[in-house]
Amino acid sequence: MRTPWKRRVQAPALCGVLALGIAACGPGPVGQAGRSEAEPDKVITVYSGRSESLVQPVLDAFTEASGISVEVRYGDTAAMAAQLQEEGGRSPADAFLAQDAGALGAVAGKGLFAELPDAVLDRVPSAYRDDGGAWVGVTGRARTMVYNVDQVAGTDLPKSVFELTEPQWKGKVGIAPTNGSFQAFITAMRVQQGDEKTEEFLAGLKANDARIREGNAPIVADVDKGSLASGLVNQYYVHELAEEEGTTVEKLKARNHFFPDGDIGSLVNVSGVGVLKRAGDDPEVRAFVDHLLGTRAQTYFAQETYEYPLVAGVATAPGLPKLSSLDPPDVDLDDLADLATTVKMIKDAGLA
Repeated sequence: MRTPWKRRVQAPALCGVLALGIAACGPGPVGQAGRSEAEPDKVITVYSGRSESLVQPVLDAFTEASGISVEVRYGDTAAMAAQLQEEGGRSPADAFLAQDAGALGAVAGKGLFAELPDAVLDRVPSAYRDDGGAWVGVTGRARTMVYNVDQVAGTDLPKSVFELTEPQWKGKVGIAPTNGSFQAFITAMRVQQGDEKTEEFLAGLKANDARIREGNAPIVADVDKGSLASGLVNQYYVHELAEEEGTTVEKLKARNHFFPDGDIGSLVNVSGVGVLKRAGDDPEVRAFVDHLLGTRAQTYFAQETYEYPLVAGVATAPGLPKLSSLDPPDVDLDDLADLATTVKMIKDAGLA
């Protein structure tokens, strides 16, 4: 029996991608060759809503190359955002690395972020950064429907996520209602379609016997082995399963379906970073942001975690459609900050 995996990365792989050339990562005082054996002489504090196994190797490579030490507080993205809002100007954090735009928007809404300079913002397309310059996206994360090729014919794939509440999908759709990416997707639905239609969708999932899982990875694993016909996840989990199984995506039973025509089911969210006002002019913090947006770090995220790079000139992982080829919904990521109402809706629908 296959054990669902956790998102993880290998430090040696990162070192191969990053450690040899951080000077190429972009402007700012990041890459000083020959600093790898020096003791760090500067320290920045980062609150991370992204898991330690995923981002700690990135931070270690930054310290090794720049001599800037990173003290990290890890936690759930929503919890980290709430803590920053509670701490306000007393927070020791210099930067917030978040899993999704909603958490960044919640902190930005309290006026806690410094405005990032154009030299940083302009490296990322406008759709994936804050309109007011409070935060910038680091990677893209597209919502998809994963499906089992033996149970769902290509001709039967839905054109809209709303079709999944119809009778032919009863008991065939897996969801992870406590997962942040699902909650961000529902928040985007509220923004685009309104609360009433979103409540109807959630009630429809419940009535249609949606299968509840704790996260995206178990959904994809169950779809691949045939105990689920389909599920709503992010695009990279199929690729991670293929890596876990030592095979290729083409040999899996689980495949990604990107909803067409700007459907809300194909939301492209971001992981991103914001700099707290207390550190707005700190060159070490600027170096950290430059590092995240540098070619080497972006290549790492693309090749090792199968997320979409947001900086021009960095290739998408093999087997994934290019970000520019997707047709995501017209939703301003700045508007995804009201997570509390979304969580209440999900609970009221009996899904969590």
